[in-house]
Amino acid sequence: MSDSGLVIGVDVGGTFTDVFLLDPAARSFRTCKVASHRGDEARGFLNGLSAVEATNTDGALVHGTTVGTNALLERRGPRIGIITTAGFRDVLEMRRRDRRRVWGLWGDFIPLVDRDMRLEVGERTLADGTIRRRVDAAEVRTAAKLLLEQGAQSLAVLFINAYANPENERSAVAEVRSGWPNAYVTASHEVLAEIREFERFSTTAINAYLQPVVAAYLAKLETSLALRHARACPAHPRLSSSSQDVDGRAKPGHDGEQSFAGGLHIVQSNGGVMSTASARAFPVRTALSGPAAGVVAATALAQAAGFENVITCDLGGTSFDVSVIAGGKAAVAPQTTVDFGIVIRTPMIEITTIGAGGGSLACVDRGGLLQVGPESAGSVPGPACYGHGNTRPTLTDAQLALGRINALRPLGELEALDVEAAKRAIATHVGVRLGLSVAEAAEAIVRVAEAKMAGAMRLVSIERGHDPDHFILMPFGGGGALHACALMREIGLKCALVPRLPGITSALGCAIADLKHDVVQSVNLMLEGLDAADLERRLRIGGAAANAVVASAGMPTERAEILYELDMYYLGQTHTLAVPIGMTDASHGALGLTQAAIRSAFEQAYSTAFSRLLPGLPVGIMSLRATAIGQRPLFDAAVFSPHASSSLEKAQRGERQVWFDGGWRQTQIWSRLDLRADSSIEGPAILEQPDATTVIEPGFGGRTDPFGNLIIGWA
Repeated sequence: MSDSGLVIGVDVGGTFTDVFLLDPAARSFRTCKVASHRGDEARGFLNGLSAVEATNTDGALVHGTTVGTNALLERRGPRIGIITTAGFRDVLEMRRRDRRRVWGLWGDFIPLVDRDMRLEVGERTLADGTIRRRVDAAEVRTAAKLLLEQGAQSLAVLFINAYANPENERSAVAEVRSGWPNAYVTASHEVLAEIREFERFSTTAINAYLQPVVAAYLAKLETSLALRHARACPAHPRLSSSSQDVDGRAKPGHDGEQSFAGGLHIVQSNGGVMSTASARAFPVRTALSGPAAGVVAATALAQAAGFENVITCDLGGTSFDVSVIAGGKAAVAPQTTVDFGIVIRTPMIEITTIGAGGGSLACVDRGGLLQVGPESAGSVPGPACYGHGNTRPTLTDAQLALGRINALRPLGELEALDVEAAKRAIATHVGVRLGLSVAEAAEAIVRVAEAKMAGAMRLVSIERGHDPDHFILMPFGGGGALHACALMREIGLKCALVPRLPGITSALGCAIADLKHDVVQSVNLMLEGLDAADLERRLRIGGAAANAVVASAGMPTERAEILYELDMYYLGQTHTLAVPIGMTDASHGALGLTQAAIRSAFEQAYSTAFSRLLPGLPVGIMSLRATAIGQRPLFDAAVFSPHASSSLEKAQRGERQVWFDGGWRQTQIWSRLDLRADSSIEGPAILEQPDATTVIEPGFGGRTDPFGNLIIGWA
């Protein structure tokens, strides 16, 4: 992790910023959950560091951010320009000839780059890499000057077939960079050296769009960290059990401004960590940074508890993120789509996101149907119960009105919640419209939201061939554990594992993620007649390039490995299948590839994916992939083991009326972090802690394991 071993994970979400400070040597940690500030995400970041008393010492500071994602969704990026091959100006509109409204006569997708900001130059590289027409430097200079005069703050060079031979594109980029006033110049072959012009054009344009946004955010963050470090008090000694509560929260009473002198790193969408220099150069790789970190932590926690097949559910303030971990590995997708038509083709953990977070607004539409989300109240003004001016009901308001959330013990640093404001919002906007009492309307809001959540879970599990009998549920985020039992019932899962600190799971993922870098190169070869030795040579060149990026990240690792894959297909198929063909250490040991070994690996992967083979058809290799992984020390989940002083008696907090299945029921309330290992709780029960609330419904029961996880099952 670092010479000191100290590491801090910071996840900035739409509503809360979560911080997890881990000292492996002292087997101790601190956590906090503070309010996020939309538009000034660095503020919540710095407030979180102060809250956990990040001291003036070296170490690693790893950040999961949604700055890039938010800029894409809200179209808050700068005006950018594109220089492309003559005849390819409109690739971003044409896409794959898909439309949001299939039967409409007109498309409604608006590219990130205005058409008048896309200029053409006369150059041409053929698909086999042959240069038919060399690019004219004077023509490139003229185009760049014109785009600059028209207000472009960032520029992308996108030449057709640059993946096969980037010579023309390199020449154009060098010409542009010599006169461009900033560092925001992106070349398609540097971002994605892969066939498929639309995906390459889209990904490169997004990278250029995000460069100024992410660079400005990181510059502000790094400047603020440096200033705080310069003003900070002398270093504190390492963390000790006397300086933190049993749940890892720092005790109050420390004076003086705190800082953290360690290097800043960023979580990528593939679940790996990269340097801020890489994040500035390739901000497109941060698109799903925060949610990916949550899946990383879920994988580690599930394996420690003895589970390899998991459906993860991350419910935050604005969204509900679902992913699948099968055989101890998170599903990875080669590309994703953000806000229809914005296609990003970089390896990323496969996550399905819907607008069903705690701040999702509920309303009755013109047809008389109850809707929950995707519009969200976010952190400002937040749910009606926050008392910040919102009068419309949210999912959080509904849970509060049902008695499942304790108004006097809200998440993070929030003050007491306004129950009456929540009830007024529910009654006004839902109850009166549907002829329901406040409790009935609140229950309806929760059930509609849970139906949407269950639909997202089916999409990534049942509809992709996964049998729910072989999977467990892992809910996390501030609100995931509120819905654990309902989702188990909807999907047919046998049990759920709620982490010790569910509301801080993504921040934990930031703190424990490995370093990672992917390199891809399209080759378009047929397996028959393949020179396997030359293919291995090209793979190892890619592996060396990926490993060099990992090694330069500035974060010590225990060991480095390189995973090699081939994108393969049967001749005539449109889509490819990623086929693992070996892993070596950073010294690049030989893979010993042969045609027979490659065919065997392809057939095994194809059979696993589709339960059949297509004998007799030729097999092709579209692209080579090399992923360098700098493995950090394994996370010891025993750090979450319940405190020796924990007991059932200490954990009891009395009873209160909670609404279940159409009526109020007397329900036992527990302080979850005071439960000892092997404690058993029968539903109905509410388990409260500073970062989340867990609901055990009637007909379910829970027990704590040695790592502090809560295992919920059918009674």
